Amino acid sequence: MSGRSDSTLNRHGVRLGSADIYAVVDGLPQIRDSLVIGAELGDGAYWLVLFVVLAGDAPLTDALVAQVKAAIRAQASPRHVPDDVIAVPAIPHTRTGKKLEVPVKRLIQGHPLEQVAARDAVDDFAALARFAAYAGGPH
Repeated sequence: MSGRSDSTLNRHGVRLGSADIYAVVDGLPQIRDSLVIGAELGDGAYWLVLFVVLAGDAPLTDALVAQVKAAIRAQASPRHVPDDVIAVPAIPHTRTGKKLEVPVKRLIQGHPLEQVAARDAVDDFAALARFAAYAGGPH
């Protein structure tokens, strides 16, 4: 186990554990690391997104996205299936290995980078900063 998470996903009033998704995704050989975020956006919108770091140089294809979603649907539940799967170069963690779900969620919700996490508490601050590009949800 590389670290724990504290974020709870709340899709359509149903609370889901991010660990349920990680248990599925971390078992796929094409994925080296992952981060799932459930972000409440304006106008009551909710974005459940799975960010993945791919193993090797393989691209994120439609077939792999379909495989990931099918595995989550079968091994967790249909409610756990993310709206989007997005490849990123790295997932930020605390220095003790905890995935930074809450700071990334806050970036997606539009909070400034300086307010979501201390630079010295993150193993790869540049990885965290990249998530600011997803502010406001899907583009």
